[in-house]
Amino acid sequence: MLTMILVGLAGGLVTGVSPCVLPMIPIIFVTGGAQTGTRETSASPGRAIAIIGGIVVSFSLITLLGTLVLAALGLPSGLLRWTGIVLLVLIGLGMLIPSVAHVLERPFARLPGWTPKGRGGRAAPFFLGLGLGTLYVPCAGPVLAAISVAGATGDIGWRTVVLTVSFAVGAALPLAVFAVAGASLAKRLAAYRRRQRTFRAVGGVILIGLAVALVFDAPARLQAAIPSYTASVDRALSQSDAVNRALGRQTGGAAACTGGDGLADCGSAADFTGGGRWFNTPGGAPLTVAGLRGKVVLVDFWTYSCINCLRDGPHVRQWWDAYRTSGLEIVGVHTPEFAFEKDSGNVAAAIGDEHIGYPVVQDNDYAIWNAYGNRYWPAKYLIDAHGTVRAVSYGEGGYEEMEQRIRTLLHEASPERALPAPVSGATVSAGDLGGGPASGPISPEMYVSASRSEGSYAGGALTVGRRTFSFGADSKPSTYALAGEFDVTDESVRAVDAARIRLDSTASSVNAVLGGTGRAVVHTPGAPDRTIDVSGPPRLYNLADDGYRHVTRRLI
Repeated sequence: MLTMILVGLAGGLVTGVSPCVLPMIPIIFVTGGAQTGTRETSASPGRAIAIIGGIVVSFSLITLLGTLVLAALGLPSGLLRWTGIVLLVLIGLGMLIPSVAHVLERPFARLPGWTPKGRGGRAAPFFLGLGLGTLYVPCAGPVLAAISVAGATGDIGWRTVVLTVSFAVGAALPLAVFAVAGASLAKRLAAYRRRQRTFRAVGGVILIGLAVALVFDAPARLQAAIPSYTASVDRALSQSDAVNRALGRQTGGAAACTGGDGLADCGSAADFTGGGRWFNTPGGAPLTVAGLRGKVVLVDFWTYSCINCLRDGPHVRQWWDAYRTSGLEIVGVHTPEFAFEKDSGNVAAAIGDEHIGYPVVQDNDYAIWNAYGNRYWPAKYLIDAHGTVRAVSYGEGGYEEMEQRIRTLLHEASPERALPAPVSGATVSAGDLGGGPASGPISPEMYVSASRSEGSYAGGALTVGRRTFSFGADSKPSTYALAGEFDVTDESVRAVDAARIRLDSTASSVNAVLGGTGRAVVHTPGAPDRTIDVSGPPRLYNLADDGYRHVTRRLI
């Protein structure tokens, strides 16, 4: 029992500090700190905690029972999400227009605890939290995956209930900080007490704006653009034997294929039987593993609202574009995490929005998911030309390794076929290029951070903290060095004073993820300096580009 609770709390806490919570932060901050009803005269931490309590209860019930209840009543799968969006609009209108707030409160006025002694009631913020819980769509991790599958398939026991509540509490704790902060700030600011009506109106506009943004999935695009700073923790949880035992999962089988650099024999690939509608196949006809013999097949489990999947998708599409004429087939298995993701129209729209050209099958009943023993979004299963699973990868990352495995299996299937240049930094061999001289290795991704610098930082190992660096006399290929003052964290470094990075790279194009506001000057010996203006959240900037010609260069 204790292990189950700790696993649930850990998974929830990781989710609660991930980019997935971004849309909820302004909602919680505003509703926790601003007056949302006509009878509530002041904000308080107690009100904020009541809102979070409502979210925990609502999210737990919806995750476990939402899919089953909607299916039993024959209601649309997106009903709960749209209910939450409508509620957000109504709350916003109530903050803007007092008469609307009166109408909204009228049905609940006689509930015990709604308005005790004329003060702000205990039930009102809790009911508000119940409604907001319909909008909470956290990222998919191994713990949430286990909960979602149990809820969708009806396999709900006491262990699942304990895990769900623990996860919801863990995920809600960071939100509670924002809720209490909003309430405390509103209570202490004299300006707020003097201008409550103005603050209410601004809060109402914010909530209505967020509701509109949710309709168009704008927050998801923002989340996808932000680096997944919790991805490494998610992968560690997914690959932990202790966590998987607590979740009742097997630790052998296909899971034994993860973590290595090579290929393994993971057994025969399961078929796609039990799936629903197919997209991007002639006439919507289903595919079979037997019918794909002779091809290398990548089975990609995903779901369209999963932020991890949105960040992972471009890499899968790159492989499809590069290798589909070389014998690669990709089958996307869309297994829903939440009830609203079961809607075929939503899935079709997501396929169009993401420009997915390879076949996709809806797996609403988790038939294919269970056949593969899957446990994560996103997850990839690589199948050779004989129908054997040769590699498995969970979560984001590992793209160079997976691409190299794809290339190896393609070469095994057709040794005489020339392969295009890698798209993820894998090694190009003479056989890949169809004869001629080998181009040598291409520099892989390098992470400028304390937790992921091993092997790429020329100075040994980066440690967290602020300090002054200096370039060494020389550095190895495909490494970087620092000079000047930097603030080093587990996930990134921040330039402080006279900061420079020296990069030794072999590639046709060199890019960097930069964020903040400032100007970066790229100096390549023998070439004119290049100035890059950086502004806004972290995104990809091109530092150097030589077309398709692989060049060994030093950038400072």
